[in-house]
Amino acid sequence: MPPADTKNAFGYTLIIPPGWSRIPLREGSQDAVKEIVDEAAERASRELPKDKVAEARMELYRRLNASVKEAQRRDGVDLYLPVEPMHGYLVAASIVVAKLDTGLREGVSPQDMLTQLLADSKDSEPAELDGAAGLRKERTMPADPRKGAETASKHVDYVVRVPSSGGDAGWVVVSFTTLGDGNPEGDFTEILVELFDAVMTTFRWRTE
Repeated sequence: MPPADTKNAFGYTLIIPPGWSRIPLREGSQDAVKEIVDEAAERASRELPKDKVAEARMELYRRLNASVKEAQRRDGVDLYLPVEPMHGYLVAASIVVAKLDTGLREGVSPQDMLTQLLADSKDSEPAELDGAAGLRKERTMPADPRKGAETASKHVDYVVRVPSSGGDAGWVVVSFTTLGDGNPEGDFTEILVELFDAVMTTFRWRTE
């Protein structure tokens, strides 16, 4: 089988952990949100009175729709969210897969651009997704209430060129964000980052 970078990719697959759900961002977003909310409300109804379930349903709708709009603003294709508790704790985290159709300047190759991206950030390191060259960047972002970020958060991005046998097919960015347990440098946050890195080992291109 030829390596991934000699074929034309038209999509991807990703194996997500149990308890996470995918929300498509190009179409079908509201159907996916409704399914997540309905399932969460059913679980909550076993422990909460009806009026509390209704309140929780509306709040979850609000939060999910806000996450969807933010991911769409970032040119997102898919949004992945944990929707079930992990060891009794609902994790504050997300994965956004985005497609960037950025054209290259004449005379600049994809490898040139990747080299420049690595040089521009001390937090970046080379990475590879299913045979395609890219980079991995990890950083901690401070709280910024003006932008709605009340606490610090950990961010990990994988940036990779879309395999294509000719021309520039753009780039895919897979972004992980988590608040962890409130300490972005703590052990729990590190466990979540390791989980995301493990998820990224399952990334595969869908090719012609």
